[in-house]
Amino acid sequence: MKVSHIQPDALNYTVTIEIVAEDYAEPLRKRLGEYKRKADVKGFRKGMAPMQLIQRMYGDQALYESVNGLVGESLDKFIADNKVRVLGEPMPAEDQPQLSWKAGENFTFKFDIAQTPELNMEVGKEDKIPYYDINITVAEKKAQKEQLLQQYGSLQEGKKAGEQDYIVADIENEGHKAEGVYVSVSHVAEEARGAFLGKKAGDKFQVDVNAAFTNETDRAAMLKVEKDQLANLDPLFTFTVVNVKTFVAAEENQETYDKIFGEGKVTTPEQFDEKIEERIKASHEQEANYRFGADVRKYFVEKAKLELPEAFLKRWLVYANEGKFTAEQVEQEFPAFLEDFKWQLVRGSLMQKFGLKVSQADLQAAAESFVAYQYAMYGMAGVPENIIKSSAENVLQDQNQRRRLEEQCEDNLTIAKVREEVTLQTKKISQDKFRELK
Repeated sequence: MKVSHIQPDALNYTVTIEIVAEDYAEPLRKRLGEYKRKADVKGFRKGMAPMQLIQRMYGDQALYESVNGLVGESLDKFIADNKVRVLGEPMPAEDQPQLSWKAGENFTFKFDIAQTPELNMEVGKEDKIPYYDINITVAEKKAQKEQLLQQYGSLQEGKKAGEQDYIVADIENEGHKAEGVYVSVSHVAEEARGAFLGKKAGDKFQVDVNAAFTNETDRAAMLKVEKDQLANLDPLFTFTVVNVKTFVAAEENQETYDKIFGEGKVTTPEQFDEKIEERIKASHEQEANYRFGADVRKYFVEKAKLELPEAFLKRWLVYANEGKFTAEQVEQEFPAFLEDFKWQLVRGSLMQKFGLKVSQADLQAAAESFVAYQYAMYGMAGVPENIIKSSAENVLQDQNQRRRLEEQCEDNLTIAKVREEVTLQTKKISQDKFRELK
């Protein structure tokens, strides 16, 4: 068996493995012997079928397994002997010779192997990264207070329908009638909205519901019919306004404080203002920390000055995801992939440098946070802890989700450690200017 290679540059190898019949003769004999011992062939006791029959039944498979075993061992030895930092996995070379899988033949295999560049990141106080301290303005506090009071407001009787109001109406034509229909004026198609604005209890007017409510699902729900029945209805309906509902913000009082923050936790307007400022500050810190993480990634990827075997990477992405991505799709998405891949290498180097490891506790906490966020997205706050924990364990059983959370934890650990080691250039900034940053 002969293994040779050429190295066109520091990051790429082409390895050639030449295997002659004598190399795989003994592995093939042993492999066929295993098949013979395990074979359950009709007319013969188990393990007693003649070798000639075993050869006919399993010869091709045994040959393939024997030769590929030798190829795998040769590749592993080459990688270990040459201390190759393998990127992705070895791929058949584009000029791989055609193989004829017949016992007694010689075989030549050619592989392209790429490696990652050596990386030893240094991190210290000479590394300066901006951290943004976002100002809290009076206008922002006022807007947050109005938003909270609006959020905990209620529908009350109104006089005339405005853009943000609701009309409760009985609607009918000669073929259909629906009573007590709620219409959000803001959801009516703009060209038909004028028919609803300014209406009050007792008013009657006609509307083409097809033009006013273009979403068929919403229109069917309003008319209280199945979606497939819409085509049979005359779209011109008479609306009789029963009443107008307007959304009124909650009053600033103890009842509202208790609804927002929990019973007795806020009792004065001053405390209400403090809580609002705390919420805004927490939101600003979250935005600033996200931005800091992005700046850390950019700074250290640029500092690393990584050169990667891009041609190999593009081929490998198509090869490793056979049938999922075309070469054209990979080409289109490659710049974003490349930046993310560079950060993975940098992050790995930093984690190794600082001895950082993701623990099971880190993963569990990340999964619980993810689950709690998902529940909150559906308006389900205050979900019991045992349900959160159980759901988090289910999330961690999904290998894709688990890997995503592992990477998230790796990012968090790395960025937190970098924050301790570098010099933060704290900059005061308005929220508007912060959001203009690129």
